Amino acid sequence: MKITAVIIDDEKIARDVLRNYLTKYCPQVEILGEAENIKEAVPLIAEKLPQLVFLDVEMPFGNAFDVLEATKDFQYETIFITAFSQYSLQALNKSASYYILKPIDIQELILAVNKVVESLENKEELNRNKILLENLKLKPEKQQLILPTLQGFDVVKTEDIVRLQADGNFTQVFFNDGSKKMVCRFLKHFDDLLETPFVRVHRSHIINAHFVKSYHKNGEIILNDEVEIEVSGTYKENFLAFFK
Repeated sequence: MKITAVIIDDEKIARDVLRNYLTKYCPQVEILGEAENIKEAVPLIAEKLPQLVFLDVEMPFGNAFDVLEATKDFQYETIFITAFSQYSLQALNKSASYYILKPIDIQELILAVNKVVESLENKEELNRNKILLENLKLKPEKQQLILPTLQGFDVVKTEDIVRLQADGNFTQVFFNDGSKKMVCRFLKHFDDLLETPFVRVHRSHIINAHFVKSYHKNGEIILNDEVEIEVSGTYKENFLAFFK
């Protein structure tokens, strides 16, 4: 499957490297144009209507999220190119966005492009850019989270999650309506991703502190759903700090 794309990055060397990698290793990608800033990026996307945008997160005079906001009426997949930034990675991971860290690893690039191709071939209804933009306007506890499941994906509100429990290579996510979902991610993925009020209390458990009903000095938490969870010594201080 051929897919059309544009590259948006303020560094010419970075654009040249990406273009060369795509030409050599991802021949299914047809590059329609390039831009080096937001002022050029918005009309380029409007004119070319690409299926895929390679988008540098940090640029002068605005960032990738400003580009998304200015082109939210257009439907396209995005592969973000980013230097390591905890804020950016949290935002991208919550919306299950595709991204590659700088310097670009060829295998990571191929993998990201293949995921986009698969999404387009399956006519996936998931609008990652829309969810990403909505999340950026909300406090962390009000944001949405995309959960990859064996059947596909689910979009949930983080405030509805009571707790998360490790289950081998998967994570069980429990909700305040009594339901649960099996998610194709390690618990550590969520430990890195979820902010306050989520607290790691055990190597196998992360809880939403807003659902804590009681805590006993023997190190046991009772949640609103009456589930009892042990707080291990490693995480006890961090857990108690939330309630100070």
